[in-house]
Amino acid sequence: MTDQMIRTRPAVEPRTRRGPRAWAKPVVLAALPLLAAALPYLDVQVPLLFDGPLGSPGVLHVLSLMCVMAAVAVTYDLLFGFTGLLSFGHGLYVALGMYTTGIVLTHTDLGFAGAVAWVAVLGLVVPLVLGAICLRVGGIAFAMATLAFGQAGAIFVVRDPLRITGGELGLALPYEKLPEPLVGVINAWNRYWLALALLVVTYAVVRWALASRPGRVWRAIRDNETRVLVLGLRPYAFKLMAFVLSSFLASLAGLVYALIAGGAHAEVTEATFTLGLLVMVVLGGSGHPYGALIGGLVYTYLNHRLGQLSTTLGGPLSEPLFILGVLFVVLILFLPGGIVSLVRRTESKGGA
Repeated sequence: MTDQMIRTRPAVEPRTRRGPRAWAKPVVLAALPLLAAALPYLDVQVPLLFDGPLGSPGVLHVLSLMCVMAAVAVTYDLLFGFTGLLSFGHGLYVALGMYTTGIVLTHTDLGFAGAVAWVAVLGLVVPLVLGAICLRVGGIAFAMATLAFGQAGAIFVVRDPLRITGGELGLALPYEKLPEPLVGVINAWNRYWLALALLVVTYAVVRWALASRPGRVWRAIRDNETRVLVLGLRPYAFKLMAFVLSSFLASLAGLVYALIAGGAHAEVTEATFTLGLLVMVVLGGSGHPYGALIGGLVYTYLNHRLGQLSTTLGGPLSEPLFILGVLFVVLILFLPGGIVSLVRRTESKGGA
């Protein structure tokens, strides 16, 4: 009788120990934006990384560019990493935000608020129209269609048939029409906080979208679009939704980019700009919640830093893109999961 009771007694599952790892990660993720926002107050010199204190205008300018490009990389990963759409024309929508801001401020009297409104409207309408056309095809045909529209935008900007884009020289923003807190070297702090706010909002919106029902469908489309179609859903509508959201956020990033760079420049419309976004996403870790963010920060910093060091180097080493390309190949060979795979390995070893 005793043996039977022992055999039939329900097993008591071992209680899971909840150590500091259960709450440490959310606390760290919540604290990082606060720490980043406090950087301008830190009069600290970081040897080898920056040429001046963290709160100096030059360093804040670099940090601002890093935040903006990381935000753009997050929007691109929404297409490529989570929906499986390889676009070669994503830079078109960044340029749309930049040039719309410059054109409205230069050629109209609508002011900065009017420029923001026009960027918001065109940031929705243009990708809705172009996405509806490009998404009629899939795979490499979709990539080529986005490349074609991107090249058309580049030709329009460079040739400037309407005399509004400034051609190859770009378009400088009229500072007298900008909000005073965003103008001048002394306001580098404010522009940094604006770029940081863009990154935080972009990341939060993308994470929220991925956690929603359309976000789950986007992942399913990436994994097996035929299965989504068999389940009675329309992949086309969901892909268009992802395309519009990603492009709209990229246009807003283009607006902030114009404020930091002081205008719009034609390089953003080139295919190499979008290829740089692809490298950022793969560098950080495609399809990972914060992989593109890390990749964008690292790539932009290295591109800037190597550009400074190229004046003291000779041969191929004087080209930042060459060094970045070699580092990218090495990373793909030895760390195919991107930088975030290092974090996963560390967590798995720590859990063991």
